[in-house]
Amino acid sequence: MKNLLITTLLLLSSNCFADQPHAWQMMFQTPASPLMEELDKFHDFLLIISGMIVFTVAALLAYVCIRFNAKANPIPATFSHNLLIEIIWTIIPIIILIIIAVPSFRILRFAEKIPPSEMTIKVVGYQWYWHYIYPDHNNIEFDSYMITDANLKAGQMRLLEVDNRLVIPENTTVKFLITAADVIHSFAIPALGIKMDAVPGRINETWTRIAKQGVYYGQCSELCGVNHGFMPIAIEVVSKEEFEKWQVTAKAKFSMNLHRRKVANALVAF
Repeated sequence: MKNLLITTLLLLSSNCFADQPHAWQMMFQTPASPLMEELDKFHDFLLIISGMIVFTVAALLAYVCIRFNAKANPIPATFSHNLLIEIIWTIIPIIILIIIAVPSFRILRFAEKIPPSEMTIKVVGYQWYWHYIYPDHNNIEFDSYMITDANLKAGQMRLLEVDNRLVIPENTTVKFLITAADVIHSFAIPALGIKMDAVPGRINETWTRIAKQGVYYGQCSELCGVNHGFMPIAIEVVSKEEFEKWQVTAKAKFSMNLHRRKVANALVAF
């Protein structure tokens, strides 16, 4: 009875909605944003079309092998062209491409057209960590480094957990301004359907809206140097009340770190 109660509480807890990579995982992570839900549906749609194409081609190959082998057809045909077949195998692929193109253009427009945002977060990629800035919330800014194996605690994800998570409130449309300070990086969170390049001297935009609380993990998906595999992303989604409390403590916590960083940079420049 006790074990059943614990299991029920775990299933009902907010963090159980978050997703992360699993061993031997083959399919996508559970969609956690409107964009990823659309991408997941589009993937399933393409999988059906691909399966039908494979089945049709395999059936045609089997028919040709049986119907036109040397034993069943000892005298081969002498013609070299069939106008009807050539028209069919030209038109059918065009129709298939149109069927694929229409929903893909719709999803592309959905991803590129950013709805009115409730908050903005600037993401800057460095070798090899992420820097986050909250322009709408007293310009809170901080670095986010991967937690090394030596400092990893029980229950934390190896190569994915960070010292300072990116915190956003649930049910809030968030716009990300993404850039880099040195080389090209890529800000990618699979469960949110986000994969946007961070390019020095350029600002790319994307957005998300997450209804489920929890922690969502991602990584830099651009080969950015020797430590490319060690700059993960951890986004923690909390309630709006918890976010208000977090920003108060975060401002006090990170303002001192920012001051120390500016002093250190000044000393290096000197």
